[in-house]
Amino acid sequence: MRTTKKIIIWVSLFAIAMGFMESAVVIYLRELYYKTGFEFPLKQISPFIAKIEFFREIATIIILVGCGIMAGKNKLQRFAYFVLAFAIWDIFYYVFLYVCLGWPQALSTWDILFLIPLPWVGPVWAPCLLSLLMIVGSLFVINKIDKQPDYKVSHSFWWLLISGAVVCIVSFMWDYLCFIKGDCWSVKSDKNLFSEIDAYVPTTFNSSLFFAGFLLMLFPVASSIYTSIKTKN
Repeated sequence: MRTTKKIIIWVSLFAIAMGFMESAVVIYLRELYYKTGFEFPLKQISPFIAKIEFFREIATIIILVGCGIMAGKNKLQRFAYFVLAFAIWDIFYYVFLYVCLGWPQALSTWDILFLIPLPWVGPVWAPCLLSLLMIVGSLFVINKIDKQPDYKVSHSFWWLLISGAVVCIVSFMWDYLCFIKGDCWSVKSDKNLFSEIDAYVPTTFNSSLFFAGFLLMLFPVASSIYTSIKTKN
């Protein structure tokens, strides 16, 4: 019989391997488009390659979701395993890029984070901070369900978590949306990806919006952990 510890280890190893695969793809893309090193402004990418990249990101999420579904015992624990895999994947993506390329040079380095539904742009420290919270929260839920199979989180927990996640996502897209003013690439578009921001160099991250979302997510996680510890005592 599989133990929770073994499952966590294998999910973690899977996510680390996924992180390397992701960094390898990015290394190939940077060899094609950023031979002198990655920096803003972003170079235009042909519609064909852009669509491949768009659906590759969707495929990555599906793979991580599948990992969570196979690892968990119920819906909540499956979601927690997905979150754990996502967070570890995200952190090790940067770890492997740093090992292979010496990039990012610092946690304050800007990066293009995601393309769905619109490009996300932000400093490296922001997704890494979210990933650390995701790891702590997911491990708590996984172990809680292992000891208490009927464990559930409240509706307020979900509302705060989802609201915080949406706010954080908006913070990543904020500067981009302000720059393009609504004229953006979509998967149905025939124009080059990033053609609308070929002169865009991010300078200001909406950290106030980001931390507002982060705190919304932190509160239910910290509160649940505190309540659990208090109940034990």
